[in-house]
Amino acid sequence: MHGLVNRAIERFVRDTYGRDVWIETMGRLDLGYTEFEAMMMYEPQVTKLLLAAVGERLAKTVPELLEDIGTYMISHPDSDAPRRLLRFGGVDFVDFLHSLDDLPERTHLAVSDLDLPALELRDLGDGSYSLTVGRSKGHDLRLGYVVVGILRAMADDYGALVFLEHRGANAGQEVILIRLLEPAFASGRAFELGVGGLAG
Repeated sequence: MHGLVNRAIERFVRDTYGRDVWIETMGRLDLGYTEFEAMMMYEPQVTKLLLAAVGERLAKTVPELLEDIGTYMISHPDSDAPRRLLRFGGVDFVDFLHSLDDLPERTHLAVSDLDLPALELRDLGDGSYSLTVGRSKGHDLRLGYVVVGILRAMADDYGALVFLEHRGANAGQEVILIRLLEPAFASGRAFELGVGGLAG
């Protein structure tokens, strides 16, 4: 598992619940270290054990935890890079949705050894979409709930009102139902394409 994944979990816990909660949770795992290196590779089992331990400590299921992490990755003030990468996908939420098919490739250009699952968007008409999250490479961790959290945060970022539902998994693929209720529900957060142009 790429260290960026474990590092994201670490930062989520530290920034949201505090350093003491993180240190206590890592102490229970007894891995011999308390921090993850972003550019290292870890055994997938470490990530599974980490998610289970954090979920137990926070009284959350793993799907709930993954969704919260996805939201954190976009909405937290210190998580600028993922938000910028996604905002380059379009000027509004619908444009952003249609750019998701290319997201794994764009991410691979930024971090060459980070393999995201394939994403496939289908326009169902009348403001409804389905997003298929493919099987991940090298591990069996289902990242669809992370995607739900990211979509929720990006909808807020664009000012769109959406309904999201994780429809489960079949043959390793997860399906997310997206209903766009109001594309311009709120003003959203300011964003400019130029370097240093982030505001709001």
